[in-house]
Amino acid sequence: DLGLLVIDEEQHFGVKHKERLKEIRADVHVLTLSATPIPRTLQLALAGIRELSIIATPPIDRMAVRTYVTPFDPTTVREALMRERFRGGQSFYVVPRITDLADAEKYLSTVTPELKFVSAHGQMAASALDEVMTAFYDGQYDVLLSTTIVESGLDIPRANTLIIHRADMFGLAQLYQLRGRVGRSKVRAYAYLTTDSEKPMTAGAEKRLKILASLDNLGAGFTLASHDLDMRGGGNLLGEEQTGHIKEVGVELYQSMLEDAVTALKEGREEVEERHWSPQINVGASVLIPEAYVPDLTVRLSLYRRLADLAADTEREAFAAEMIDRFGPLPTEAEQLIAVAGLKALCREANIAKLDAGPKGAVLTFRESGFPDPAGLVRFVQSRPLELKLRPDGKLVVQGDWPDASLRLRALRAALESVARVMRKQAA
Repeated sequence: DLGLLVIDEEQHFGVKHKERLKEIRADVHVLTLSATPIPRTLQLALAGIRELSIIATPPIDRMAVRTYVTPFDPTTVREALMRERFRGGQSFYVVPRITDLADAEKYLSTVTPELKFVSAHGQMAASALDEVMTAFYDGQYDVLLSTTIVESGLDIPRANTLIIHRADMFGLAQLYQLRGRVGRSKVRAYAYLTTDSEKPMTAGAEKRLKILASLDNLGAGFTLASHDLDMRGGGNLLGEEQTGHIKEVGVELYQSMLEDAVTALKEGREEVEERHWSPQINVGASVLIPEAYVPDLTVRLSLYRRLADLAADTEREAFAAEMIDRFGPLPTEAEQLIAVAGLKALCREANIAKLDAGPKGAVLTFRESGFPDPAGLVRFVQSRPLELKLRPDGKLVVQGDWPDASLRLRALRAALESVARVMRKQAA
């Protein structure tokens, strides 16, 4: 009679593992726990597919871990390890690969001969590994030299100094989990993230270390996981990829589609309501914000985005006034862009999916749902026989003589306003 499934240290489980666990019972309640959720899991929570609860209050008297990002320096490492020994504590020395353990052992033997250390890694026999960890927990050794197997599950209050060798080779969540192995008592803990001074770091590694150094306050796991999501992407919510950016449709469109789908499911609807459909417009005019007018790409993109969201003519007029105030007189291309944005709004109102225009006229193609009252459309066309014609395939032809682009845009606006008025009357 399984009713609840609890997954601790969620970041260690893959999608296949979690889906297999859920197959035990389709209607089982699932609670996942993690200080650093996988980007895909965090994305599920932020999108509303899962509920999210954050525990941000640390235990009483717990102090934040002091974190230092520094090139590897034997003197600094020796001082850190010896200081921990003198105050009666223990230390972790973590390397990224098993092959790095031999060099680290040689280094510790040479630089800190006063300290007793023991090595541990994931390829050791279970019994031997258990003996090592028990001996370290009992205080028989000053330093535990290991790989990332100590990342989670260890609670050794006496261990309050952490040295991470080649920290640039670790992931952001890994570094945060490793830092969480120290500072588990009322004593101030220290974490040293060392890098190779002779090898340049990648841009991603440098960004990870800066983020971790800045988030040294208690309960920063959610903030750090948000940075991880931003850096690595939310993955595939319908597949197994736990990270990766949505390049095919773009993040904003993907999020909008996902929001619609989640809302529909919560309301019990099988189909997602279509919103913000965009008519296709070809008027033979140059419509853009020139680079010479707004040089910054990010600003240009934000202006395009804002213009696309404006619904009323007054809003577009205010937008044009703002652009003139910020960047100077509008170039012809920008004026035509704002005019086409107005045509798009009228096309949506008139249920027109496609508008093709040239010097001698235009063709309006209605959406699949068509015109609500075909007879009313026929009467409207017959009232303006010199200007309008209705083709057998249901497309509306607007005849005219518009050699100039600006003249063409004004004429098209007048024609679309007429069709939209007819549509409003029939809807009423």
